[in-house]
Amino acid sequence: MENNTQSLFAAQALESPCALAAALAPHAAAGHFDELRGRVSEGPAPVETAAPAQPALRAAGSTAETAAPPPETRASDDSLSPDWTRFFNFLGADGFYDLNHRTANLRRQIRDNGVTYNVYADANGPQRPWALDLFPMMVSAGDWAQIETGIQQRARLLDRVMADIYGPQELLSKGLLPSALVHAHPGYLRGMQGVQPAGGTYLHIAAFDIAHGPDGRWSVVSQRTQAPSGLGYLLENRLTISLLFPEAFREMKVERLAASYKALVDGLKAMSPADGSEESRVVLLTPGPYNETYFEHAYLARFLGLTLVEGSDLLVRDDKLYLKTLRGLEPVHGLLKRLDDEFLDPLELRSDSTLGVPGLLQVIRAGNVLVVNTPGSAFLESSALLGFLPALSEHLLGETLALPSLATWWCGEQAVLQDVLGQLKNCVIKPTYPGSGMESVMGHTLSRRALDEWAGRIVRRGEDYTVQAYLPLPQTPTWQGERISPRSAMLRVFAVADGKGSWQVLPGGLARLAGKNENMSSMQHGGSSADVWVLGDASAAKAAVPRAEQPSPAWATAPLRHRPPVTSRAAENLFWLGRYTERAENSTRLAQITLQCLGGEDQTSQPLLAWLSSMAVGNALVLDTVPPATQARRVFERALIANLADTEQAASVGFNLRALKSAASAVRERLSQEQWHMIVRTEADFFQRCAVFSSVGQSQSQSQGGQGQSQYLLEYSSVEALRALESASGFLSAMTGAQTDRMTRDDGWRLLSVGRLIERLNTLAGALARGFETGSVFEEGGFNAMVALFDSTITFHAQYQQRRDIPALLDLLVLDRDNPRSLGWVVQTLRGRLAKLAGSAPGDMPELAMELPDPGSWVLADLCAGMQAGDGDQGDEGDEDCRQHDGRLVQMLEQCCDAALDLSDTLSRRYFSHAASGSQSLGA
Repeated sequence: MENNTQSLFAAQALESPCALAAALAPHAAAGHFDELRGRVSEGPAPVETAAPAQPALRAAGSTAETAAPPPETRASDDSLSPDWTRFFNFLGADGFYDLNHRTANLRRQIRDNGVTYNVYADANGPQRPWALDLFPMMVSAGDWAQIETGIQQRARLLDRVMADIYGPQELLSKGLLPSALVHAHPGYLRGMQGVQPAGGTYLHIAAFDIAHGPDGRWSVVSQRTQAPSGLGYLLENRLTISLLFPEAFREMKVERLAASYKALVDGLKAMSPADGSEESRVVLLTPGPYNETYFEHAYLARFLGLTLVEGSDLLVRDDKLYLKTLRGLEPVHGLLKRLDDEFLDPLELRSDSTLGVPGLLQVIRAGNVLVVNTPGSAFLESSALLGFLPALSEHLLGETLALPSLATWWCGEQAVLQDVLGQLKNCVIKPTYPGSGMESVMGHTLSRRALDEWAGRIVRRGEDYTVQAYLPLPQTPTWQGERISPRSAMLRVFAVADGKGSWQVLPGGLARLAGKNENMSSMQHGGSSADVWVLGDASAAKAAVPRAEQPSPAWATAPLRHRPPVTSRAAENLFWLGRYTERAENSTRLAQITLQCLGGEDQTSQPLLAWLSSMAVGNALVLDTVPPATQARRVFERALIANLADTEQAASVGFNLRALKSAASAVRERLSQEQWHMIVRTEADFFQRCAVFSSVGQSQSQSQGGQGQSQYLLEYSSVEALRALESASGFLSAMTGAQTDRMTRDDGWRLLSVGRLIERLNTLAGALARGFETGSVFEEGGFNAMVALFDSTITFHAQYQQRRDIPALLDLLVLDRDNPRSLGWVVQTLRGRLAKLAGSAPGDMPELAMELPDPGSWVLADLCAGMQAGDGDQGDEGDEDCRQHDGRLVQMLEQCCDAALDLSDTLSRRYFSHAASGSQSLGA
């Protein structure tokens, strides 16, 4: 509901921040609870949702507590709730003028931190930024006390229900729960029947969607137990919003979140089946970077200190779960899963799943791994179960539910069915079981004919449908430019296990906001989110613990350093991240040099053009079907420019940048936010710049202005292409610096470095070999181009001034081990990285390094043997003596290329594929 309120900048006459906020904020829609004002909104009374009569056994499904009574007399003034009054007072009247600036900062931080939610995960498509509103959602201390008690009770109840269903099944035999809601549910796993989970707890994380009803009371609308999402996003929301409103956050004593996350990890490790001789290892299992919530998986793994793994990182051997690492197989004791149960084990569940681990269920049955949550909990998510929980609570816990559910009826019973059919107009129709493809249907949006059609479907297959009372969601204030606009909101809160039979509720949650004029909060349908502030009770001062009785802080004792393992998958992606970074740098530099030479003083030199053509084809800057520059220089130039951003046919600069980002996304938990932002920004900037001269190229093909205009457009495209390449080169330099100075020197980083060095050795050795084969290095233009490709121009001029002789070239580009671009430095450093990677004893050279040539055996006289004397400064196309050599140098350079490629294959077999790990593993 949007009202035409006065402009923010016309409200200067208002005296207080609260009055200004009230003037900028329209009331919530009629019948909805107004979070800003703390009461139901004025207007026509909401549609009655009185519950139909229920059979005695099912009466708990619609208790008097859940039926919303008519709202009490509503206030007619615009006064805000006490909590929002305090918030706006801390903001101050002047602070309203800064809200747009804070919103811009919020969006910038979300973008810079790379927070995404992929509504449609696409390998080549843009990732959707996470939607976060500026204002938090407030929960008072009194409301939170009620929520916390009710959620803890429900976590205990659901755990007891699951223990019974996979144990004695007394609830089914006594008729307290219909068998169809369990055995007919695809989430019930018969393979888990009779299994006692490691640690004795079935549910370690449970999420509950709750909302304020029109009467101001909280009700549970749904619950999630399989792999509830939101724990990472709500933490990112908190870190972002608390920085934007620091004074309000501090003075309103907002409850902190970190302790609950620590309690979760400590509880998992304590309940895991690790014996006393080894440290408990808990990993986080993700479906992979194309999942819509992958950002959260990487974020959580980094924050909780867990290793992020995919199914291919794990294997089963002797009824135990192992992690494939660079150091071999390491046992896994706990698994925090972020994928649905059906994908966990292709041997017993979905055979087409490539996301899980073959044999995992057998490991669980053997009690050798703790899985969070225990597979088989999906039946608890059925909306139909909500109607039976009050009676189940009385039976299992001997307690009345402290936090009621929204009135819910399962249509699989005839007595319920007949009463519900007449109430469809005031209810929501939901599927009982997942996988039907049906979405929730709101009865008040249907015509009479559509209601009759739905009634017919329910009569025919009543067990497939669940009917729930319609709840007008509460509306919380959001900032929309110059006004405050109400949006419907649902609050998701989390219970986490901190020990056997013990749960604590995260003091906050994830508020999901619906779009304008909508009553459905869903991130998949384009909704947004808000931080949730649980406010401290200012009147209840907490007693401080005397200093003498306070426990010693964790930092007071010497910490035990734990170096997390590097999984084989992460190692492979880091290896290719290094290779694609180096490849992108080399292709960018080569494209720059080529365009500069094609338009420079030496554009008629046939050896130089031959070398440029050979290098461009060898590095996939142009296709091999393009005429070489020696035959059609302008055609070759146009093809090179057109292919820069091509990711389909040519593997040019754009292809390498996109591949670089893909490899980085798979190891995002190992990269800083700054690194990831740099990678994303580099790719986006390059493709944006290329779009400029791509449109020019299209205009060129359609132009009728003759050769003169065509030549002008080509020159324009060449200039713009060089600018795009220059910008990309700057970004790549910053990226290289981050890889060098901002990453821990573990085996993962060593493989990243090895990948870069392999790529550098292969590219530069190949370039130098082609330079001698084509004779381009014997001419001034080719000589300078070679030095530039090795990024050694400044160094060469400083050491050799204006000399252009081959010995000087080879001394700097091959032998000088102080030059990080020389082949000698590359091979020497590569050997050192491999020695540490293989864990060799000091002074010993590992077998891997022995496969590389020894730069200590390279002698300048030998490299120059067979070359005819000549003045490089005077060499030209007719001076054959200056280009003669006996081939030994080229042979040595080709050996360097072969050694680099062979090393890549050897590393893949040894560390990534574990080809020698044995044949007993189910995961091999």
